[in-house]
Amino acid sequence: VIINGNTVTVEVGFHVPVTREAAWEVMTDFDNATHFIDKLQESRVLSQTSEILLVSQKGTMGLGPFSVPLESVSEVRLKPYDSIQSRMLSGNMKQYDSDTELRPEGDGTRVSYRATSIPDVWIPPVVGRSLIEFETRSRFRQLIQEIMRRKLIAKHSQLFDSNQNRQSNDQADCGRLSSFS
Repeated sequence: VIINGNTVTVEVGFHVPVTREAAWEVMTDFDNATHFIDKLQESRVLSQTSEILLVSQKGTMGLGPFSVPLESVSEVRLKPYDSIQSRMLSGNMKQYDSDTELRPEGDGTRVSYRATSIPDVWIPPVVGRSLIEFETRSRFRQLIQEIMRRKLIAKHSQLFDSNQNRQSNDQADCGRLSSFS
């Protein structure tokens, strides 16, 4: 987190052991984001074309007396499985733009995120930076946990399906064997 005057720049990079498609599924699931981002009270897609979403979100940032409400309507440009660009059109910040890139790396995906914002509220020099870092870590930790949760569900679902198929085949084999008796 870098604060230069009124401008806040946040850069985050992390690796997740999933495909870009699996990471993308969670990172673009705006309608369900309130289920896995705890300080997000509302998130919904207002309109959608093939590559552009209009997304409304409401939540809070900070702790206790340092909490501030966040509201935005953003234009989100999607380049499936490669990048997500977001530009705030309205809300309670003067500016908010972010770029997220997803790249294959080893056994998974490298996610690189960069956001530049100009808040409407004064940011205390020392405490403000710490709060922004805390919130950023928390939100990305929750995002990674949801990516991994969905990976686990998909894995268990595949195991269940293969066991079901195996049981069906075993039952069919038993039926064929009993017809020879």
